[in-house]
Amino acid sequence: MTTPRLQLSGITKRYPSVVANSDVSLTVMPGETHAVLGENGAGKSTLMKIIYGSVKPDAGEVRINGQLMQIRNPKDARANGISMVFQHFNLFDTLTVAENVWLGLARDSLDQVTASIVAKATEYGLDIDPERPVHTLSVGEMQRVEIIRALLTRPELLILDEPTSVLTPQAVDKLFVVLKKLASEGCSILYISHKLHEIRELCNACTVLRGGKVTGVCNPSEESNASLSRMMIGAEPPQLQHRPQQADAVVLAVNGLSLERDDQFGVDLEGIDLQVRGGEVVGIAGVSGNGQKELMYALSGEDGRAPKGSIRMGETDVSALHPGERRKLGLHFVPEERLGRGAVPTLSLAHNLLLTRTGSISLPKFAGGWIKVGALEQHAAQLIKTFNVKAGGPRALARSLSGGNLQKFIVGREIDAQPKLFIVSQPTWGVDVGAAAQIRGEILALRDAGCAVLVVSEELEELFEVSDRLHVISKGQLSPSVPIADASIERIGVWMSGLWDDDLQRHLAELEETTEPGLTGVPGANHAQA
Repeated sequence: MTTPRLQLSGITKRYPSVVANSDVSLTVMPGETHAVLGENGAGKSTLMKIIYGSVKPDAGEVRINGQLMQIRNPKDARANGISMVFQHFNLFDTLTVAENVWLGLARDSLDQVTASIVAKATEYGLDIDPERPVHTLSVGEMQRVEIIRALLTRPELLILDEPTSVLTPQAVDKLFVVLKKLASEGCSILYISHKLHEIRELCNACTVLRGGKVTGVCNPSEESNASLSRMMIGAEPPQLQHRPQQADAVVLAVNGLSLERDDQFGVDLEGIDLQVRGGEVVGIAGVSGNGQKELMYALSGEDGRAPKGSIRMGETDVSALHPGERRKLGLHFVPEERLGRGAVPTLSLAHNLLLTRTGSISLPKFAGGWIKVGALEQHAAQLIKTFNVKAGGPRALARSLSGGNLQKFIVGREIDAQPKLFIVSQPTWGVDVGAAAQIRGEILALRDAGCAVLVVSEELEELFEVSDRLHVISKGQLSPSVPIADASIERIGVWMSGLWDDDLQRHLAELEETTEPGLTGVPGANHAQA
């Protein structure tokens, strides 16, 4: 019989407030693409970190190619042919892409590493500039760096933790070609994802974790999304109720917003026109790095250079207002970066509430310079319960939560503030199917309550589920909006290349050809208006 590439036996890891892994056993064969499936907080990332040497188990054995191993650190792991792409990236912001990759590779020179990055990026369709400082990259671009760095090690076992969470469908297709090729060459792949259709397409084995324990092993290609959901969370995710309704007055109006990039690697915004009304969800699709970050900074107030009159909330010109002043007007914002911008890693969940909620009547105020800690923790505990956040209570540090659970807390914190305008970037990045359904349901509930909602996401499926209208951003320009009923994956994919003008003209021509004489102007006019 073939010797397993990886064999785990009885792996256990305890933390003060939770048992992350309990007696976990798992076997991965050479050339096998093995999914590890489970809801947020099930222990998947902890198990992967144990394999990679970032975390030491309290009990159990790890065997690589039949040999009992003590993997003391990631360097040991890489020396034994193991490479990992983390969900939360391990990159130094002040260094370039090439310098970050160089740190983890045994190469003769930085020039050689740079050439290797260019070659690998071209080969796998993961375009990236090796000379760019990491702090100028979007989240999607950072993920490309991590994937390229892992591929350059020529691993025998490649661990991927949510590798497609911020990749476009086209980029996912290219990545799958790469992964299937690697597997055909004998590389074993451990694949963590909450996208069940990806697991069914790519993987030929699956281990399911629930509460840190193995609850099942299967071949995902023989399962349905529904059966995988039941194995993972014990039930199928609830169906979203997206009822059509009449939108109210304009809450956010962006008129002719043009902004030069604030660094050489950014994207210029050119003539952005955007409206979001109360009681509607407007979605913005696009390939990562096409101006989403710059637009979000301008709307949130982090970039205060917007021309006078270019951004309004209702009748108020907010172009020059900082984020705190915009929050007082009812704008609440969820950034794509959870740790560092959405939450302070070293603060408790309770104290993270104070980042955006000090002006809210529903939270304790500062009183004579003192914080009412008891009331603050009570409110945080209620949020943890309401949004089903798996955490060690309100005093748990933000960095101690899994990515999906931290996302639920941040989204819940801002929704709980009862915003008039809710802007959210990548709302369900790295979130399990049950939690994703909950977050999307909360977004629709906000919309039904009259809130104006703007969702920026690289998950087209998500945008089609929650949006009433869609825009596409490409190279700093925003397409016209299209009602969700008139949109399609194929059409939005074309627009993501910036070709919406050509597509609109072609579509109008097709309408005129198929419309009865005397009525040709009506559909065309309606479509142009839409």
